[in-house]
Amino acid sequence: MSSPRDPVDTQTISFSDLTELLRQIFMRHGTSAEVAAVLAENCASAERDGSHSHGIFRIKGYLSSLAAGWVDGQAVPKVEDVGAGFVRVDAGGGFAQPAMQAAKALLIEKARTAGIAILAIRNSHHFAALWPDVEPFAQEGLVALSVVNSMTCVVPHDAQKPLFGTNPIAFAAPRAGGQPIVFDMATSAIAHGDVQIAAREGRLLPPGMGVDRAGHPTEDPKAILDGGALLPFGGYKGSALSMMVELLSAALTGGNFSFGFDMSTKPGAQTPWTGQMIIVIDPDKGSGHAFAERSEELVRQMHGVGQQRMPGDRRYRQREQSLAEGIVLSTDDLNRLKALASA
Repeated sequence: MSSPRDPVDTQTISFSDLTELLRQIFMRHGTSAEVAAVLAENCASAERDGSHSHGIFRIKGYLSSLAAGWVDGQAVPKVEDVGAGFVRVDAGGGFAQPAMQAAKALLIEKARTAGIAILAIRNSHHFAALWPDVEPFAQEGLVALSVVNSMTCVVPHDAQKPLFGTNPIAFAAPRAGGQPIVFDMATSAIAHGDVQIAAREGRLLPPGMGVDRAGHPTEDPKAILDGGALLPFGGYKGSALSMMVELLSAALTGGNFSFGFDMSTKPGAQTPWTGQMIIVIDPDKGSGHAFAERSEELVRQMHGVGQQRMPGDRRYRQREQSLAEGIVLSTDDLNRLKALASA
């Protein structure tokens, strides 16, 4: 793709048309109709909201993993009701999002009944942004927290070699006066997809993001990708959170740790084969007060002390623009997608 400094021919496409185009691509490359629909909406939502490192940029990796036989695009998730507030899903070597979709109704029912419910997904591949997994719960008045581990690419604090994944954490909560409060953050200093985009565009990274293959600090994204590794954000603090994500996403669910699978056995494999945990809370069973109103009060106070932008605001602004004016893609990217849909 061209550098952002160069003029690029662009076209616009509606969210629904992009979703349908991506659905056709996934179907053409080996997924079931059900899996294709979930993945297409997830990927198109990221592109719509400006999360470019998890939008159409990821299509190549999805298709490469499918072609390698690393992930099962036809997998049918097996939902297990194992407790008053606990649901397990075996994703069957497929993607995590269809597994979550299969369990979503039961998870919400348990959360509303018990006040809290946990979803443990194992034997799953997660290759997308994490915020689309939690935002829908907040739109229904629930609080959601999700963690997912990834492939080994992050050096723990004070260690010498990578062990953890980027291991993101996503949180969503309803508010009375606006869109839900949503954040999605890697426990690494930068998301792996953002490193890939920087390498593609020929940009250097800020200091403190990663090391080269010799373990020396580097700002060159290509050096990080070529045998190097990422660092945790905030030193030991980010490293501790990344360890927590490994325990909750893998040890608790029965999924693989970030170091627990070998992608080299399937050339072309790119999707991490790990686990995911989601906690959903019915907040109004807490204090007895309207949680969304209390969230709104917190937002007002944050604005009052000078914080102008809330987590998720940029995405919501981009979403509104994309829905009104269309999603802007380079002509080359759009043509590539159309070719993949008809291949």
